[in-house]
Amino acid sequence: MTAILAALWVTLKLATLTTVILLLLGTPLAWWLARTRSRFKAPLSAIVALPMVLPPTVLGFYLLVMLGPEGPLGQLTHAIGWGSLAFTFWGLLLASVLYSLPFVVQPLQAGFASLDTSILDVAATLRASPFDRFKTVVIPLCRPAFITATVMGFAHTVGEFGVILMVGGNIEGETRVLSVLLYDRVEAMAYEQAHWLAGGLLIFSFVVLCLMQWYGQRLSHHQGEAR
Repeated sequence: MTAILAALWVTLKLATLTTVILLLLGTPLAWWLARTRSRFKAPLSAIVALPMVLPPTVLGFYLLVMLGPEGPLGQLTHAIGWGSLAFTFWGLLLASVLYSLPFVVQPLQAGFASLDTSILDVAATLRASPFDRFKTVVIPLCRPAFITATVMGFAHTVGEFGVILMVGGNIEGETRVLSVLLYDRVEAMAYEQAHWLAGGLLIFSFVVLCLMQWYGQRLSHHQGEAR
């Protein structure tokens, strides 16, 4: 039970921090991708979406190499006195942010792209600054996109395995999350505990999908009434 509680705490902490960081970093990135006509949009969009098709172990391997003593990030962290981030919670956090990036950026980008820009033009004529326009107009109108991005980013981080195992390993209380603990229990042939862990993750995933479906139907209903 102690191991499960420790893994649960690491999982929730990792998912929460990953989601917060991705909302802070992903929002301006999604806004730029939704509105720019730059020639760099296509390659940058491809880079953002890459974790969706790239095997997690491939991303985990290259991150592990970069975070190692001979890697560029590893040399940088050693130079500033942080040591190696490989097999630490902070290295795990970096990997999770990169791996869950498209699950936050893409819903936000879709929400921003569907926004009627004439509303922003009206706000500009009222001398609202770009930040005020974004805070008072964009965020309220794109609230469904923010909710979707938050839920997807959190849920995807909870379900991560390959990247986490490659970069973080299996250190109890530090990098061992629920998915890794499940793998550990299966390896030890402790199937009773494995059933509880797998069942819990299955129920969590099912509830998240049900909530997303319910919210989508509720939003469509309200939009239909508004018309």
